[in-house]
Amino acid sequence: MQAKSILHAQAVLGEGALWNPETARLYWVDIEGRALHIFDPATGQDQHFPTGKRVGSVVPLHDGNVLVALQNGIHRLDTTSGHLTRLADPLTDEHLRFNDGKCDPAGRFWVGTFDLQLRPRAGTLYRYDPDGRTHVMLRHITNSNGIAWSLDKQTMYYIDTPTLTVQAFDYDNASGAIANPRVVVRFPEGTGWPDGMTIDAEGMLWVALWGGGAVQRYNPATGILLQVVTVPAPFTSSCAFGGPKLETLFITSARGGLAPQQQQAFPLSGDVFAVEPGVAGVRAYFFGEK
Repeated sequence: MQAKSILHAQAVLGEGALWNPETARLYWVDIEGRALHIFDPATGQDQHFPTGKRVGSVVPLHDGNVLVALQNGIHRLDTTSGHLTRLADPLTDEHLRFNDGKCDPAGRFWVGTFDLQLRPRAGTLYRYDPDGRTHVMLRHITNSNGIAWSLDKQTMYYIDTPTLTVQAFDYDNASGAIANPRVVVRFPEGTGWPDGMTIDAEGMLWVALWGGGAVQRYNPATGILLQVVTVPAPFTSSCAFGGPKLETLFITSARGGLAPQQQQAFPLSGDVFAVEPGVAGVRAYFFGEK
């Protein structure tokens, strides 16, 4: 099964795919393009909001606005005016930037960092709560990426890309605490690097493989590979279920980092792709969710 390009975005580093069911739009970011995008699949219109700094992820608010994680902190972005308001900035190293992130079922924003100098274990996973407090949840991360929560809200799944694994943590929805890390999925070397991740209505994990040109579906209870969606872009970065019944899997990709001959071989790199894989997803959680 292969995904098809639905938006010829040519993003430098597309990431952070998230479907907002209240607006029926796909939210995604171009990290190096320093912009938030809001895409309407029904019309093909893609709104573009410059962020000034590298933007790692986006999460929705019920008032129609969003939070974005920029290189200079977590900001509220007004989707009418594009105005940014900084809410928190735990980053003290200019070489760190925020990367992938999502809200948990209680509406807390989890987002981790990546080191632009590629120093190993220099990153951190943070949790930004609706009360305005920021908590350090994990230290010594190299490339903080995909994150998802089980359907029963008792497990958090998390990817630190160079480990070639998905880890599971016991998760307390009331407090936001995590404990008992263990590996539930291992990726063979040479198949790509695990990047963005989402979960479907059957509790299975979908993982975008950077360098692998694919999104793969895994059973976290067994670690077994169940399904593969190929993408005609090697740098497959993130995925999210959307559409009216959450039956479409949207996939972002990147163009930056490809050699000129690779760009010629994969001209759709940097586009947004879509496929109907035969299973539905679950809706995204909003910041401050009640």
